[in-house]
Amino acid sequence: MITGATSGIGYSTAVIFASNGWDVIITGRRAERLEKIAIELNDQYRVRILTLCFDVRNNEEVEAAIKGMPEEWQQINVLVNNAGLASGLMPIQQGNLLDWEKMIDTNIKGLLYVSRVVSPLMIRNGKGHIINIGSIAGHEIYPNGNVYCGTKAAVELITKGMRVDMLKDGIRVTLVSPGAVNTEFSVVRFHGDQPRADTVYNGYQPLSGDDVAKVVWFAASLPPHINISEVTVVPTAQAGTNLVHRV
Repeated sequence: MITGATSGIGYSTAVIFASNGWDVIITGRRAERLEKIAIELNDQYRVRILTLCFDVRNNEEVEAAIKGMPEEWQQINVLVNNAGLASGLMPIQQGNLLDWEKMIDTNIKGLLYVSRVVSPLMIRNGKGHIINIGSIAGHEIYPNGNVYCGTKAAVELITKGMRVDMLKDGIRVTLVSPGAVNTEFSVVRFHGDQPRADTVYNGYQPLSGDDVAKVVWFAASLPPHINISEVTVVPTAQAGTNLVHRV
């Protein structure tokens, strides 16, 4: 099960699991896009795809969608909590409250809402792996990143808490923290300003969604007795949240 699967890392993760023969549950807010991806993956890889259209920020929608799945789809082996975003880039004293709430509701509460419904299914099934997509922004701050960095720091600690709380149940929990990834991330952050978003990736080769998906797949494909607790993946040209070598 992959949240935020309509683009970027989520879409690439759906592709790599499907290409390896896994049935996949893809979720997102764009129903038309979900259905298009489902047809694409089914046609290309001959695997079953279930689409669930909901907003992770709405707990009622989350519960209704996941609890309403047919029984055979509730045998979830891997949950990839990918849905997340940055909104705005302002100093904290000038921060936009709507931006703050959108990031907190998506990056923290959305991850919790989905995990709260799926983790009991995994425990009931006697196995499972939760992979949370964090960010290097959860490890170090950068100018004007205040609340976004705070939400991703929360994801790091929540991930560690999941690992502790479900240790006795044999549930694997992994945090994948990417650096700069060229997806819709910056377009969303800058509220649709594509030219400004493009400048984020000028002068160096950022990661792609496919690059991060390979890391997610590696962690998930290891034998059950191995748990990758945390992995940070960045472009070769990046040595920190605010340190990129451009040419």
